[in-house]
Amino acid sequence: MDLGKIHNVYFIGIGGIGMSAIARYFNKMGKHVAGYDKVSKPLTNELIHEGILVHFDDDVQQIPSQFKNKENTLVVYTPAIPKNHKGMSFFMSQGFELKKRSEVLGMLTAANRSIAVAGTHGKTTVSTMIAHLMRQSRIGCNAFLGGISKNYKTNLLVDPDSKYMVVEADEFDRSFLKLFPQKAVVTAVDADHLDIYETKANVEESFRQFIQQMNTGGTLLIKQGLKFKLPERNDLKVYTYSIKEKADFFAENIRIENGLYRFDFVGIDIRINDLKLGIPGLLNVENAVAAIAIAYLSGVKDDEIANSLEKFKGIQRRFDYQILRDDLVYIDDYAHHPEELKAVISSTKELFKGKKITGIFQPHLFTRTRDFATEFAESLSLLDELILLDIYPARELPIAGVTSEIIFKNVTCKSKLLCSKSELPGVLKTKKFEVLMTLGAGDIDEFVEPIKKMFS
Repeated sequence: MDLGKIHNVYFIGIGGIGMSAIARYFNKMGKHVAGYDKVSKPLTNELIHEGILVHFDDDVQQIPSQFKNKENTLVVYTPAIPKNHKGMSFFMSQGFELKKRSEVLGMLTAANRSIAVAGTHGKTTVSTMIAHLMRQSRIGCNAFLGGISKNYKTNLLVDPDSKYMVVEADEFDRSFLKLFPQKAVVTAVDADHLDIYETKANVEESFRQFIQQMNTGGTLLIKQGLKFKLPERNDLKVYTYSIKEKADFFAENIRIENGLYRFDFVGIDIRINDLKLGIPGLLNVENAVAAIAIAYLSGVKDDEIANSLEKFKGIQRRFDYQILRDDLVYIDDYAHHPEELKAVISSTKELFKGKKITGIFQPHLFTRTRDFATEFAESLSLLDELILLDIYPARELPIAGVTSEIIFKNVTCKSKLLCSKSELPGVLKTKKFEVLMTLGAGDIDEFVEPIKKMFS
């Protein structure tokens, strides 16, 4: 497909974090952009404010007429859209060429020096950190991010003078196999999305294929200690990173000062002492080591790294402080996999030793709950108190016998409560919190502002 001949781009599922970044890109390139999403939310409001047409009814009549010309219109869809979607059916019946989001991302990154960050968790933070470090340097970068950067208030960065393109390589639906990066990071290879992959072995095979299709002579950075067999690629430069042990790139002398981490970065032919990370959480020190390593390998200077790392403000819904007072801390986080929950809860306990930590968790997907019920219970048992909500179904239909109860029954923390979304506000009014966390990838984010108002 020649994108130069495309005048109109229509998105089915435009409010998704990955879809909206591509929509913003085409809008900036002067294309006419419109799309459908199921519900109105802050992100779709921002797109409308930027001049993008968005409708919320699955009604073919609401698709603007100029987007019904198949000769100059590209239709992009997310795999999360159901097969019986009327808009999808219309475009398919009219002979339009439909592209998955991942295919379009692959097309947009093909002509650039792409840096792709893959991993079953950590990829959004690492890719956004890399983009920030490069953006604040003389090298610059473009970026399609999987979260809203708090520094730039967007998930898209455009720099026409830079050949670098930073992207999040999403393993869901094997989307990342549409990318052919020059540099790649692998942060974690855990079992996840088993509704698609069925087994952990299939997850690992997909990551191997992702590495296999990297550009000749490329650079791979992988977390030290991953029990994951790499493909045989003698042409790749392969490096490791860690905060727990010595690797090609690692952190040492890690300490907390005023709630934030300082550390020394050590790597091949480089040492930067006394770096200050602008966001909290020990898990983010590890993310920072990966980001710094890639920035350094891409030519960013030591002083540029030191200056910009301290200014990194983080990403919405990733260890995101909503309230930070002596009497109450409230953190919102997107964690929705047992390993992510373990990392964010452990980091919070490290920062707020001796304080009672309460987590409100909304499981995401029936299949993920079914597949990891034991592991979820183990991670959530790290809390002092758990409030467990009903499962957020997203794209799935209910599965018989799969409810939040299969997690709840094995949680061993001192205090635990099963609660519906409608009951939550009333429950919160009866409790006093020291450290409160909202956790999950569903619509639990709708409670963030009400909770802030309740305790402000």
